[in-house]
Amino acid sequence: MTVEGLVIWLVIGAIAGWLAGLIMKGYGFGLAGNIVVGIVGAFIAGWLLPQIGFVFIGGIGAEIINAVIGAVILLAVIGLVKRAT
Repeated sequence: MTVEGLVIWLVIGAIAGWLAGLIMKGYGFGLAGNIVVGIVGAFIAGWLLPQIGFVFIGGIGAEIINAVIGAVILLAVIGLVKRAT
């Protein structure tokens, strides 16, 4: 992976985590936390969405949408776990 690729991952992760935090009100984790949530969300969406036949094809916009969907799923699961404890 090049330095450019790493920077793009971080930027997409930050944007996706921030947007997911806005969608799931009350789940802001700061810049570093949003990057982690966005990147993990991208992995979740990359695995889950093709399994159910839902895939966006396109450029960086589609990658951000996928990452946001995965991050929202991740935040929903975190919220459920927090409520259960």
